[in-house]
Amino acid sequence: MNLRKLRTAVAAVVLVAITLLFLDFTGTAHRFLGWLAKIQLLPAILAMNVGVVALLVVLTLLFGRLYCSVICPLGILQDLFGRMGRKAKKNRYGFSKAKNLLRYGFLALFVVLMVAGVGQVAALIAPYSAFGRIASTLLAPVWQLLNNGLAWVATRVDSYAFYSVEVWWKGAVLTVVAVVTLLVVGVLAWRNGRTWCNTVCPVGTVLGLLSRFSWLRPVIDTEKCNGCGLCARNCKAACINQKTHKIDLSRCVVCFDCIDKCTRGAISYTPRKKAAMNEKSDASRRQFLTLSALLAGTAVAEAKRQKVDGGLAVIVDKEAPARKTPLVPAGAGSFKRFTQHCTACQLCVSACPNEVLRPSMGVMTLLQPEMGYEKGYCRPECTKCAEVCPTGAIRPITREEKSSEQIGRAVWVKENCLPASEGVKCDNCARHCPTGAIRMVEKEGKRIPAIDTEKCIGCGACEHLCPARPFSAIYVEGNQQHRTL
Repeated sequence: MNLRKLRTAVAAVVLVAITLLFLDFTGTAHRFLGWLAKIQLLPAILAMNVGVVALLVVLTLLFGRLYCSVICPLGILQDLFGRMGRKAKKNRYGFSKAKNLLRYGFLALFVVLMVAGVGQVAALIAPYSAFGRIASTLLAPVWQLLNNGLAWVATRVDSYAFYSVEVWWKGAVLTVVAVVTLLVVGVLAWRNGRTWCNTVCPVGTVLGLLSRFSWLRPVIDTEKCNGCGLCARNCKAACINQKTHKIDLSRCVVCFDCIDKCTRGAISYTPRKKAAMNEKSDASRRQFLTLSALLAGTAVAEAKRQKVDGGLAVIVDKEAPARKTPLVPAGAGSFKRFTQHCTACQLCVSACPNEVLRPSMGVMTLLQPEMGYEKGYCRPECTKCAEVCPTGAIRPITREEKSSEQIGRAVWVKENCLPASEGVKCDNCARHCPTGAIRMVEKEGKRIPAIDTEKCIGCGACEHLCPARPFSAIYVEGNQQHRTL
């Protein structure tokens, strides 16, 4: 069996499947492939999914850093850029010493930022989140344009196999972050292979500590090796020292390229020998336990404030109100808990059918999803965001539970209300409220809305459908802690 071809085939399927999660606007992909997002290491840790974390730890202890080559979408993407680099120049790599100061420095910085409550900044280098931003920001609009082109062709032949969707640009800041990430990761991979994985990526560093103890590992047979160096010149992780016939297992991503390139069969993927089991194990174990303890502290991140950005509104002159308390989706529990667990991967933003969720441009919540009702409102029967969230920032919730969870409450602004200020007849808010929390009452000869906050769930139907401009006469103020009505 050719291990390299098998690994490449599985990785290709995983990359396409995870990319579809961010592109598919029908929700079909999430029903069948949503589990791929939930088996990513950092989301699983934040979701406290002990089963998945344990599975990935066991996988690494058995096979080495196979996660980085088969499961991590950013790792697989790097291999694509690396392949293009190898086509430009064969045998382009070479052994280099591990940049331990940098790799452990980035991991320490990542952990400190997560614990300090600046998780959205730390998420800039988190592999799954970085890939999600690239896919949802740069690829999704192209996918939508292609779909709309097919829909246009279909209508010409009286077919309804496709339907047009809005091509949504998610903002300049997110686009810049996605482009810069893609360029940095792409250039590093094109020139030097897995530099990002083995220098910047915190997940790669943690798994590297584990992989030192892996049961199966690539081993060089010194009796068969003729010292040609072909393995080292094709090692994307730059971890094969041909002079000493040693492989740095903490950086090896188990791609099997070295085995495939060796013409003498001197490299094999075999169980480790007992003599190698104890080599440097004490020091490595101490490093792993210390850094793992730091990483576990991410679950107790401090709460952060969120700034509202109204610059994404597409309803010509409708603007977002300045909410004192930000809105987070039903299932989040509270704003504090949401920001602690969210890695800004944009999967919920891509899945939201009414475009209620969008990336925040606030300094303290950069790129984490925020709710706004300028383009639509949060339908009580929709649970898409909770279904796709891999980190547990939005916990699974049923439609019944959502329809009774108050994420905020409606607030009436008399000065903006057309019936109150101009005597115009209007009952949009009361007519479209799904819970009957708004009714029109007679006051001073005018019919104005009255709000029953004990019935309001904060869905935003009233805010979205209010005809007042630029600010709605009714807006939703978020709850710090969600309530069950």
